[in-house]
Amino acid sequence: MQRIAKVSLFFASSILAYNIAFAIGSFVGRSADPAPVMAFARAIVGVRPHLAWDFTLIGRPEVLAPLGIALIVAAFVFRAWSGRIAFSLLSLLASWRLDAFLQHLFKRPRRTDWVLHHETSFSYPSSHAAIACGFYLLWAYFVARSNLPAAVRVALPGSLVLLWIAILWSRLALGAHYPSDLLGGTFVGLAAIFALAAVVETIKVVGATSRRA
Repeated sequence: MQRIAKVSLFFASSILAYNIAFAIGSFVGRSADPAPVMAFARAIVGVRPHLAWDFTLIGRPEVLAPLGIALIVAAFVFRAWSGRIAFSLLSLLASWRLDAFLQHLFKRPRRTDWVLHHETSFSYPSSHAAIACGFYLLWAYFVARSNLPAAVRVALPGSLVLLWIAILWSRLALGAHYPSDLLGGTFVGLAAIFALAAVVETIKVVGATSRRA
């Protein structure tokens, strides 16, 4: 019964996060981001652009592909972490694909005050924000809830949270996204995490039911 409740909670959380992302996309399709928010975003454009590009790369295939391969290898070496590794890679893929679906649904044009690199894909929601949440922030949670030494459980999640913030900052510093794109992308990442958690818990419920039968 407890597992069924968890399944329901995870599914409900996923649907809620997705609906929030959808609602933000519908809102920005009719109205611009609030003026004070955009003033802050414009003030960031051009700040340390090369550093911003370095952080942006962390959310791009050039870094994610070899990192994913390394994690697959690690799953065979550190079997106790194989489930979390598989979950994180699935979450990464789900965040990316769900974000791409919404981008093509809303078709929001990119900002015109970009610096260093002109990205031409649709703007809302931000795939970097979705991946930063659905992968890097997820790993912060995994490590914080692990049995690793206390110092690691504090330092590594803290570093990953800072990395998450840095990736979001980089998208504003490069003029690649509106702030609402980042907010929407974060909810896309949350929707992916909760949806996968619901699937995992459902499999556990079905497995437990089969064993009793």
